[in-house]
Amino acid sequence: MNIQFSSSVTKELIKIKRKDKRLIENMEKQLHIFQTNPKHPSLRVHKLTGKLTDAWSISITMKIRMIYHLLDETTAYFFDIGTHDEVYKK
Repeated sequence: MNIQFSSSVTKELIKIKRKDKRLIENMEKQLHIFQTNPKHPSLRVHKLTGKLTDAWSISITMKIRMIYHLLDETTAYFFDIGTHDEVYKK
């Protein structure tokens, strides 16, 4: 699976990299898993509903989620990152 990031996610990743090395390591690990096996159980991938219909979520940690759209069968576009409440209550 190919991965693309929105500019807002890229900015957030830069902030996280400066502040929390452990979290960025978890993100790198989970994104690598996503690239090789997008349905891996540790990602807890699920389709969203409501305002986020047609979007999907993966878990980075028990608290942090990344939200994406599938651009096609081989490309995921990540457009949001944050805690459960931050990404689902927008």
